[in-house]
Amino acid sequence: MGVISEDASGRQLDAPVSADLPTFRYHPDPLASGSIRESTETCECCHRTRGWIYTATFYTAQDVNGRFCPWCIADGSAAERFAGEFTDSYGLEGVTEATLHEVTRRTPGFRAWEDPHWLVHCHDAAAFIGEVGYSELEAHPEALDQLRQDLRMDGWHDATQLERFLNHLGEGATAMLFRCTICGTHLAYADAS
Repeated sequence: MGVISEDASGRQLDAPVSADLPTFRYHPDPLASGSIRESTETCECCHRTRGWIYTATFYTAQDVNGRFCPWCIADGSAAERFAGEFTDSYGLEGVTEATLHEVTRRTPGFRAWEDPHWLVHCHDAAAFIGEVGYSELEAHPEALDQLRQDLRMDGWHDATQLERFLNHLGEGATAMLFRCTICGTHLAYADAS
């Protein structure tokens, strides 16, 4: 059974993103997140123009622009051919080697001001939902509470400043929203310019 897509506010989407695009368990809607967009560009891996192109991060020592079609991401050929990863393994502690490989080498990454990283819940990588502001995050109180706790652990001890920062997410700083693929719990981390 595949992951049901949802928009940033948590509303489940009725239909798959596109019957033509591959499904990504850990990034269910890469069009909404902006990681994949319509394009007439040629894939750097298969050298085909497929109508869609990857636009986010790709880490490799090779000289490549990182513009790949979703199919070369999904089957792992882009990561294998260019010895690269779409996301860093930071944050993926405790997941299986197969999950680590799936997220870093066969799942579209996403853009962030700081180095993007994946969140984990229930011993599995969470699904990336998208970049959100406070109003979208407010729809997921468990993610907002978890973010509050993480920021306190990172040194945000002044409650007034912390709440001011959270209330202004979407204005220079955002939150990266994830959903657990096992229990459905939402998680988030702050990303600031």
